Amino acid sequence: MKKVTSIFTILGLLCSFIAFAQQTPAPTQSEAITITGATAHIGDGTVKENCTLVFENGKITALGGPEITAKGETINGTGKHIYPGFIAPGKSLGLIEVNAVRASNDQDEIGDIIPHIRSIIAYNAESKVVESMRPNGVLLGQVTPKGGRISGTSSIVQFDAWNWEDAAIKLDDGIHLNWPAIFRKGRWWMGEPNGFIPNKNYQKQVNEVKTFMQNAHAYGKSNATKHNAAFAAMQGVFDGSKRLYIYANGEKEMMDGIASAKASGAEKMVLVGGYHAHKIADYLKKHNIPVLVNFTHSLPTFDDDDYDFTYKLPKLLMDSGVLVGLQNASASNFQTRNLPFYAGQVVAQGLDKEKALQLLTGNTAKILGIDTDYGTLEVGKSATLFISEGDALDMRTNQLSKAFIDGRDISLETHQTKLWKRYSKKYEGK
Repeated sequence: MKKVTSIFTILGLLCSFIAFAQQTPAPTQSEAITITGATAHIGDGTVKENCTLVFENGKITALGGPEITAKGETINGTGKHIYPGFIAPGKSLGLIEVNAVRASNDQDEIGDIIPHIRSIIAYNAESKVVESMRPNGVLLGQVTPKGGRISGTSSIVQFDAWNWEDAAIKLDDGIHLNWPAIFRKGRWWMGEPNGFIPNKNYQKQVNEVKTFMQNAHAYGKSNATKHNAAFAAMQGVFDGSKRLYIYANGEKEMMDGIASAKASGAEKMVLVGGYHAHKIADYLKKHNIPVLVNFTHSLPTFDDDDYDFTYKLPKLLMDSGVLVGLQNASASNFQTRNLPFYAGQVVAQGLDKEKALQLLTGNTAKILGIDTDYGTLEVGKSATLFISEGDALDMRTNQLSKAFIDGRDISLETHQTKLWKRYSKKYEGK
């Protein structure tokens, strides 16, 4: 009897897992699809009214007005809006499912300087958190390791896949460096003052990074007889095939990080966070260094900051001519689905709505190096896009009716939408 009970228990658990598994990935596009009459937000700052968009075999083949001949299945987009799929950079999506469950956390490996750790091989394509991105139009992301001084190597994925091999659209795109901070928060439990105190080890930590990068550069120039995995992983930073993502917020930290990386031979750099990046905007523009700004829905760090400083920082940088994208490195993974609404907050600070859209589309695609295929609605690019009932930057009206990744008609069902449908019926008829 106990054995029978155990069998039924196991079967019940299996059924519960199946019931809440991610939706089956969509099959490859088999026929042409045409969307007519919609307003197309291109992702480069322009808009096309009454647009006709055709895509075949996963690529956009025609984009224009009513003069475009429809092919295959036709979707009436009258009164609706077409957007490129939004891109979420700098997040550990698919690497951690529940923060409090250590067995589901693969975002941080043991070690302080580990550029050779590849995040992509730990990516969970069945993640419920990843699945929850799609109903808001977030269809692509940069799977990024966390922790340590050099966290490891990121890759870029699309959010509808069987496994990490299917998901990957750009493997090993960059190395992530957490630059030391001049100030740190006092540990009150150790008798230190509450608030920010000087980091006495700042220069020592900086020298450790410099030494490592210089040695890695020298390793690539030599005929080393012994393989060093960490040094080997850095070679892409020096030949330009990988970007170096420098996480820093203070003016001095940003300048030190960029100057040190340049001196060590880094070719392409991206500043992540950049809380005080507006203070060095001319320098960033001169050296062609883009910024992935932290999400806007956060409190100011310092007492003398404007109360709305985080809301308007992306606009301050864009007005200075800096290439800017939006990310939410310091927020929980599930909040990444709110990226369009963070961009909408910048619109409230005076930024043009189509420019705000670029923070999630064309600009981010350029920063990540995937703009040849993604980020904007253009003939020849991937048909990774969605149809919204209204303004995608407004949480009240961003209601998706269709979404496509590489032309595949993907599911917008998630664990959350199932719960919404379930509980929305609770008070019907009462």
